[in-house]
Amino acid sequence: MYPENEYLSLSALQHMIFCKRQCALIHIEQQWIENQFTAEGRILHERVDRQDTGIKGKVKIEYGLPLKSAVLGVTGKADVVEFHRQEGGGWLPFPVEYKRGKAKKNNSDKVQLCAQAICLEEMLTVSIEKGALFYGKTRRRLDVEFTELLRNETLEVANALHEMFRAGITPVAKYNKKCDTCSFYEICKPRAFQKRRSVSNWLEKQIRSGTDEK
Repeated sequence: MYPENEYLSLSALQHMIFCKRQCALIHIEQQWIENQFTAEGRILHERVDRQDTGIKGKVKIEYGLPLKSAVLGVTGKADVVEFHRQEGGGWLPFPVEYKRGKAKKNNSDKVQLCAQAICLEEMLTVSIEKGALFYGKTRRRLDVEFTELLRNETLEVANALHEMFRAGITPVAKYNKKCDTCSFYEICKPRAFQKRRSVSNWLEKQIRSGTDEK
């Protein structure tokens, strides 16, 4: 359990899985660089946030609902929470997160959504089995089951996030293909760091080689 003064941004969980260095640049160093993809994502979320709360049949829809969790130590807001009317009475929350692109190979979006569900469970004393991710590029909704495995991963990512914040250290750059479309490329300079590391490794080998010859 985390005290409220240690709560971190819920969205940092998604960043943490995508790239720990990017996460630290945004949430520890407080830097933000926008490109086409981040702008499209921001506009999509702004459109969702401007929607009015309403009831459609047996579903009540809330937009921009504030969230927090002591178990995860995070705070943020949900894009959309659908409250489904239950036969025995009451409303069961169903979180829906909007993303600009398409479904990812990693679990970053699912972990972010699962964290929202855990927040709602704590706040409303309910049990939530499923939520959904809506992707703007495909215009499709992907249902996500909050399995024990996904819940454990979400908790592990949250704990790792808190550990990184306590250390206050931005991880070193490690280049891979996803870096090419990252808005932080010019700040991060992963290829430049890779070259510096290669030179450093070469020098270390030369020093070791010279020592071995003596």
